[in-house]
Amino acid sequence: MSGFSPDHAHADVRVSPNFGARHGGIKPDCLILHYTGMETAQAAENWLCAAESEVSSHYLVHEDGRIVQMVRESDRAWHAGKGSWKGRCDVNSFSIGVEVVNCGPLADFPAFPDIQIEAVAALCRDICARHAIAPERVLAHSDVSPGRKIDPGERFPWQLLHALDVGHYVPPAPVQGGRFLAPGDRGEPVEAFQSMLALYGYGLDINGLYDEQTRVAVEAFQRHFRPARVDGVADRSTIETLHRLLSALPSLSA
Repeated sequence: MSGFSPDHAHADVRVSPNFGARHGGIKPDCLILHYTGMETAQAAENWLCAAESEVSSHYLVHEDGRIVQMVRESDRAWHAGKGSWKGRCDVNSFSIGVEVVNCGPLADFPAFPDIQIEAVAALCRDICARHAIAPERVLAHSDVSPGRKIDPGERFPWQLLHALDVGHYVPPAPVQGGRFLAPGDRGEPVEAFQSMLALYGYGLDINGLYDEQTRVAVEAFQRHFRPARVDGVADRSTIETLHRLLSALPSLSA
């Protein structure tokens, strides 16, 4: 493919060879946000467009707000890898991927510039409107691949993005004392909490044991929705924030 017209009006096009057809003709109904985690924006863009990398994304958003589209939205970009959401695997087939330029752990998780987040928000609003993607299906890479991925990280400004009409968000409950669930715990309270995580969308077995898959799912949840403390422990704040998110879902509050 030598080129294509951008799906987003304000995007430049640089074609990546790393894409395929969406399996079964699935239409995208989910938006996944990433950070690049590389030293420079140009290195990240080059890597996403290099055949030998075998990775890609539909979009890349630079720190100055410039947007580059590399794969058509109708095609399956190779951005998410192994993961699941609400019991569905092959995340690449039902999602659109947006890479946000940020060094991540290479530079101690630098802040995302406002102009970049404004561009991310405008892009996400456009994608969600055209594909009827619900706010609660704007997700972090770490949400669909807990334990394997941590991007876009706990410093990603989900609250600001929500203020710009993108994503599902509630103010997190303050971190404080009280009862908590932690690795090694078992029983009905753990099972009930696992059921809440799975109801929101996280992939884990509901077995009543606070095992490793539960711990990494809690970390992923905290990284997105309660970033003040990311420790994999289901304290009162974590459980209350999850309850608030579930209560705010249209499908559950109707």
